[in-house]
Amino acid sequence: MADPVRIATYNTELSRDGPGLLLRDILRGEDDQIAGLTGIIARVSPDILLLQGIDYDAGGFALAALADRLAGRGAVYPYRLALRPNTGMPTGLDLDGNGRLGEARDAQGYGRFNGADAMAVLSRYPIDIGAVVDHSGFLWADLPGGQAREVLSPAALAIQRLASVAAWEVPVEIDGQVLRLLTMHATPPVFDGPEDRNGRRNADELRFWQWRIETGAVTPPFVLAGVMNADPVDGDARRDVLNAMLAHPAVQDPAPASEAGGTDTADWTDPDPGNLRVSYILPSAETRVLDSGVFWPAEDDPDWPLLGGSDGNGASRNRLVWVDIELPGPR
Repeated sequence: MADPVRIATYNTELSRDGPGLLLRDILRGEDDQIAGLTGIIARVSPDILLLQGIDYDAGGFALAALADRLAGRGAVYPYRLALRPNTGMPTGLDLDGNGRLGEARDAQGYGRFNGADAMAVLSRYPIDIGAVVDHSGFLWADLPGGQAREVLSPAALAIQRLASVAAWEVPVEIDGQVLRLLTMHATPPVFDGPEDRNGRRNADELRFWQWRIETGAVTPPFVLAGVMNADPVDGDARRDVLNAMLAHPAVQDPAPASEAGGTDTADWTDPDPGNLRVSYILPSAETRVLDSGVFWPAEDDPDWPLLGGSDGNGASRNRLVWVDIELPGPR
């Protein structure tokens, strides 16, 4: 029997106001947020960890520094992946139509600088770096059945990428098998106008992976993981694509839960938008789900202080989500 593999996704909200500032804060070793985050990750101890909200730098210095901090807490991740995201990447167009160029909302994905709020993978198992497929450059207009033409100008259609942050296929080598980690961080379906540009893009970022899975472009076993920024019941998202994905025969929805928040994964301002389920891990049907959870301990739990702050949001308003799976075995 194969050993269980614990996979986690965590929107850390570690992004800082400018390049290099996250590395500075990690190296100083005095930041309460970073201490809380590393404590949570060490406590859950995933084998494969997808991070969101961590700033990218070309040398991978911030990710390496964070891995060193985790190693100091007993969570060792020798394999890492970080690629340049779409956040803050200039388009040269006035995408938000306010008459000004070069602002955060004019980038391929919202970002104060290129690399802000990026993604990264930490793993205890080898990542086949040469076989990683980066779909971040895929144009929104090229998605079959997509909604780009409903909201974009001809100039924007020619250059607007679909992924607001990034979209990767990451092959991870586990005991002679390859597990494909499919990653995403969809745009929030708000902060736009009646045209619902962000709501449409949010749905299409998930539709992209549904399309890849249904056309057989993705070989199982795989795990679709990340921030979908859509709740099956509440919130402002166009949830038809999400609910179709959750019920899709190609994947399983373990519906990870916690004592404090149920299946919700984000503690946002009440009553609007309130707590929502926005982070997901969906293993392919061939895998066996053994266990799952959301790290959101109750206030009387000894682990509560790891969340940080008087409201439990000091580390992040988002919660780490994890799933334990067993791979089906070599074919």
